[in-house]
Amino acid sequence: MRYAYILLLGAISLVKTASAQTATVASINFIDYQRSFPRINDAIKKKEDTLMKQFEEKRLAWPARYIYIRSFKYDSQIEVWVKQELNDQFALFKTYRVCAMAGSLGPKRMQGDYQVPEGFYYINEFNPKSNYYLSLGLNYPNASDRILSDSLMPGGDIYIHGKCVTTGCIPVNNEQIEELYILAAHAKSEGQDFIPVHIFPIRFDNPRSSEYLKKYVKDFPEYVPLVDELKHAYTYFEKTRKLPVIMVSKKGEYVIDGIIPKDKEPEPVVKKERRPLKTYNQDEISNVVERLPVFPGGNDKFQAFIDKLSKDMAPYLGQQQKTFAMVEFVINKEGKVIYANVIKGGNDDLNDHLIEAFENMPQWTPAVKHDQTVSVKLKQTIFIEKPETQVVGAVQ
Repeated sequence: MRYAYILLLGAISLVKTASAQTATVASINFIDYQRSFPRINDAIKKKEDTLMKQFEEKRLAWPARYIYIRSFKYDSQIEVWVKQELNDQFALFKTYRVCAMAGSLGPKRMQGDYQVPEGFYYINEFNPKSNYYLSLGLNYPNASDRILSDSLMPGGDIYIHGKCVTTGCIPVNNEQIEELYILAAHAKSEGQDFIPVHIFPIRFDNPRSSEYLKKYVKDFPEYVPLVDELKHAYTYFEKTRKLPVIMVSKKGEYVIDGIIPKDKEPEPVVKKERRPLKTYNQDEISNVVERLPVFPGGNDKFQAFIDKLSKDMAPYLGQQQKTFAMVEFVINKEGKVIYANVIKGGNDDLNDHLIEAFENMPQWTPAVKHDQTVSVKLKQTIFIEKPETQVVGAVQ
């Protein structure tokens, strides 16, 4: 058989969890047992209402029956993902800041190397009397570590804990460990015996972190196989929001059993056809007139029309925050706008809507030359900006 072990982090652990949740067991509820410890009881009194409100704000059911924790060493972050049913996708609840991280990138291989492990673990201990306030223990060394780490002194006692100090663990502040502890205790009380904790060197979607890792592996090429499997697991979860099955070969290498879904092919961009421009007879345009055309109601009404149009056009700015547009338009001798075009500013969509608005203006009183109505060409500027960039008022 190719693989010597299957880590209890994926499907197997969840099957066991599901069985635990459906079985009727006459035992003390785990969360009630934890309340018997003063620190936990105080933390629950202080934090549980807040956590419940935060779950409600994110439309998450309280308490989470399943949680998944992942930590990023270089990025100094720890995330908590939650779900209610076995086949649900995980949803991100919260990201916490890790206070400090001992060691460097790479796995833990022996006692006293001050390295934080990298790989796939689960919570195997709840310590309500920790020297570091509260702590959640990880099952280091796991099946892979027992093969690849020092056979006599692989190290141990790896925790997520409070007090913001570390010598090879994952430290957060006391407020954060209270929340993490309560979330994990509730999940265990709901039947999740194996709470997965995945520790990655970096966030693989962070360009700065990826560049650092790229330089790092040049000096440590033996680290590449582990990085590849960690990235595989990370990417699989990012694509599916589900955990892959994680196996260990006889050589101690992780093997991720999860096909990463391909990205959907982008839909072809269908370019919207531009509004066709109308034409006019240039010879009919009078360059000099005795009286300019008048908008219905006069100049004040025309200015009100422009002000309203400016606001109406804001949704069509696209990526622009604001623009000055200049519209050229022709009013014929009957007072009707027969042609309009944006000759400066805007984008195709915005300009088409401006043209339509000008062409649909009400009938003007036409221009006059030698006591006869004539056609004229006018230009009008219009300033358009998104509401969030507008200055509402100023204090003198």
